[in-house]
Parts: sequence; C-alpha cells; structure tokens
Amino acid sequence: MLGPVRAGALLALPLLAGLVALAPVPSTQPAAHPGAAQTALAGARWGDDVTGEGVKASVGGAWNAAKDAGSLWSVAQANGAAAVWHKRDGLGRPVTGAGVTVALVDTGVVPVAGLDGGSVVNGPDLSFDSQDPAAAHLDGYGHGTHLAGIIAGRDAAAVPGREDDPALFVGMAPGARVLSVKVAAADGGTDVSQVIAGIDWVVAHRDDNAMNVRVLNLSYGTDSLQSPAVDPLARAVENAWRHGIVVVVAAGNDGLAAPRLTMPAIDPFVIAVGASDNRGTRTAGDDVVAPFTNGGSSTRRADVLAAGRSLVSLRDPGSLADREHAEGLVPGDRAARFFRGSGTSQAAAVTSGAVALLLQARPNLTPDQVKWLLARTAVPAAPSGSTAPSAQAGLLDVRRAVDLASGVPSGNGVVQTARPSSGLGSLEASRGSSHAVDPVTGARLSGEQDIFGTPWVPSRWVAAEDAGTAWDGGTWNTRRWSGAGWTGSSWASSTWAGAAWQGTSWSGTDWSTRRWSDVSWTTRRWSDGDWTTRRWSGSSWTTRRWSSDAWGVAAD
Repeated sequence: MLGPVRAGALLALPLLAGLVALAPVPSTQPAAHPGAAQTALAGARWGDDVTGEGVKASVGGAWNAAKDAGSLWSVAQANGAAAVWHKRDGLGRPVTGAGVTVALVDTGVVPVAGLDGGSVVNGPDLSFDSQDPAAAHLDGYGHGTHLAGIIAGRDAAAVPGREDDPALFVGMAPGARVLSVKVAAADGGTDVSQVIAGIDWVVAHRDDNAMNVRVLNLSYGTDSLQSPAVDPLARAVENAWRHGIVVVVAAGNDGLAAPRLTMPAIDPFVIAVGASDNRGTRTAGDDVVAPFTNGGSSTRRADVLAAGRSLVSLRDPGSLADREHAEGLVPGDRAARFFRGSGTSQAAAVTSGAVALLLQARPNLTPDQVKWLLARTAVPAAPSGSTAPSAQAGLLDVRRAVDLASGVPSGNGVVQTARPSSGLGSLEASRGSSHAVDPVTGARLSGEQDIFGTPWVPSRWVAAEDAGTAWDGGTWNTRRWSGAGWTGSSWASSTWAGAAWQGTSWSGTDWSTRRWSDVSWTTRRWSDGDWTTRRWSGSSWTTRRWSSDAWGVAAD
C-alpha cells in the first residue's frame, strides 16, 4: 500500500531547488531527494545476497533477468503478458497498453531510466510535500517509482518488437502511460482525506488531454472500523468504477490469518489483488499464495493473485526505502538501477499493467467485464502448495484473459449486483488506527475533518460526486488544494499546476508559514502507532519483505 519508501543514495548529491519530478535530467542517476544529502544508512547493513533464483541470477557476473524468478521479464513470461505483446489490437498495433493511462495514486514518481521517456505525467501533488518546491511531485519514499516501473517501465532501447528482450527493462504494459497523483509525503505519511481527494481528481480529469484513464492503481488501505456499505473511501473507488475506471487495490500485507482485507480492497466492486509466491522458479505451475497476503473471510477475499514475491523493479536513489533497506539492492546490478521488493502493492501493479493490456485489446470492456475476465481465466494455485482459502482466487493469466475477451460481446450482461456504498459513514472511522500528526505541534488529525481542518459533511460530498463537481478547479471539499490546470506543452513536460496552501491546519497553525519538507516529515516525527508501514500494502518495507533470507516467515 502507499507508505514511506526510501531509496539509499550512494553519493551525497547537492539538492536541486525547484526540480520537477519528470523534467529531463542530464545524468542516469536522479538528484538526491530533499534531506537525502548527508544522510547515512542507519544501523547495520543488511546482507545483500538472495536465496534461490536470486543467487543464481548473479553468480559469476552481472545480474541476469532471464535467470531471476523475480525479474519482470520472468513475471511477464509466466503470466502470459509477454505473449500478449506479440498480439495486435484493432488498429494493428502491438498490444502493449498503448492508448491506455493508468492513474497511480501513490507517493509520486521520479524520472529514473526506464521512466524518463515521456510515459509518466504528473497530476496534482496533494501530499504535504507539495509546499516544498524541491520535493513536490518527487517520490521521496520510493514506493510509487517501484510500482510505476512494474506497470509501464520501458528502457529507451526497448523499441517495439524488443519488449521481451531479457537484457532490457520492461514493465507489464510498456506502451501505457502512468498518471502520477501524489498523495503521500517522503515518509509515506498521508491522510485518508488526501487519498479520497486524489481518487476524485482522477475521476474529474480522466479525459484531460485525451488521457483516457481506464485504470486506477491504489496500493493503499486502512483498517477501517466500518462497513464498505457506508465508508467514504469505498464510495470514492466505486465512483471511479462507475465512471469506467477499473480500480485495482492491494489486499493488504497483514498475513493469511488476517480476517479482513484492508479498506478499500474489501469493497465488493473493485479488483482486490493478493500476492503469489513463485517459490524461486520462473514457471507458474508451483506458485502459491504468499503468506503475507491478507486472507480475508468467506465474505470477501482477494479476487486474483499476481506475482508479489521479491519483484525487481526500478530503484529510487536517495528515497527512504533505498536509504534504510540496502538489502533491496540487486547483486550483480552493475548500474545500480534496480530494487527488489515484495507485497500486495507489487501484485496490484502487475495486475494494473495486465488490465491496461486487456483494455487496449478490447477498449469497450466495462470494469465489471474486466473483473469477470480476470477471475474467469485465473489459474488455480498449486494444489499441493497451499490449502489457504485465499489460494482459491487463482493466478493471473493475461494471455487467457485477452484471448477470452475477443469473444465477449459488448453487451454480454456481466454486471456486479453488490450493494453500492452510500459514502455517508465516518471519515474518522475510515482512518481506523492511522492518524497523521503535525510534526511541529504534535497535534493529531482526527474526527470529521480533512487535512485543512475543513469539516467533513458526507451528504455534501456525495452530492458533489453525483453531480461531477467534487473537484472545481483546484478546490475540493470547499478548500483550495492544488492549481487549476496543466503546465507544459507536451506529455513529457506536462505537470498539473501546484498551489500554495493557505489557511489553517487541524492544529490551528497557519499552513502558509509552514515549510513541509523531508526535514519535517520524517519517520522520527510520527508517534508510535501512527503511519505504520503496513498501511502501504505493497511495502511493508521491513526486513521480512526486502531481505533475501527471510522468505516464508509470516508477515506482521
């Protein structure tokens, strides 16, 4: 799920004030994030060799994606995405996700190699970092960059026809665009009101600049205290679903014994994704459900399982994950480009890329049809490898889903009939145990109010969503959150304009005088019990998720 991701800077680089997240950079290494210069790895250095295929992939020289079960090349071979790249859509184009945009509501994205070719566009920065020009839009945590690489990364040399070359880095849908909507700061901190605002923004601007947002990846969840039938976060994702956006949500990383999926994965409409464990092989025949995946109950379990164990994606140098988790570095990766991570966040990103492929092949599919196709074509997990009920979800098979989609008529009547969420529940209950704390005053954000202290009136917000006016320019919930339009003249340079936040915070202090930077929003400033890493499903960035020698240990 969304949370603080940190990548370890190998060099102390000077800060570049005003650096725009997706502006071209003259070097293959991005500048250090705010606060990253002069920051050293804390504690002991983790062992950086990995077990099974990871070791074999780097013995005797450079890392080899074709010998690593966690490489995206291996993942695409196993789940059929690589076979789909050789198919053609109705316009005769290779099916690589072309023409489809995936909204990534997360921690931001940085323009590392593989994400620097104009495939990523910045939407608004709704995080606390937005008030610091050196941090706005950038991914100080490392989570969003890792997921963006999984969804749509593409090396410049991976020209059409070379997508399945193991010497090149390619994500699941290398022809798709990623719309980055940053809601979490450099330590991963965010409030549920920021996430809801981000989802509403995507719905309002899904067709801007012919963007065609058809997928929304949300690797975030809370332990909400209420039913999805009333929860506002559930209502927000359902609103996106009703507007033709396939919402892919991480199931959570609390383990198979967890009796519930996180909110909003527990919502019956969206695609809830659990992680599969490849058990060190490059074929899917022996895959099982990963032990850190939320098991849920007979009422609601994951809809599909996707690769989520030890996935190799793009490294975010200088981010929180990099600085604190050297064990995530890939041995033999001589360019130091890659980072290895696990979780249902990574599994959700794999699935979002698969959905982009499916929607390029069959653009007229509805979200309900997409969900039906993925579930209908999923392959049973190894029957002898796991008896967990979550294994019944089945393993993602992109090729079979695309093949079956070719025979699905536009009006085939696949419609979900679950009870829609009213959204009239409590915002505070939706937070569950996760609360933001003002780093200066120590005030805790709680109650029926958003990050600005603006009262949360559910009936007013629901009416605005129904009317399509939840966002009005840069205003949401009656307060100004962002700028009102795009800047830049091309996809590679376009960014949604920022705005200075005026007024008061929940603690009564003036936001306009506060500098929200990595210096303030660090994990040291969050009190125990607030912003725990388990809220960002894709990355409990803990030794059990990142280290090479602890696979098979149950998640926290």
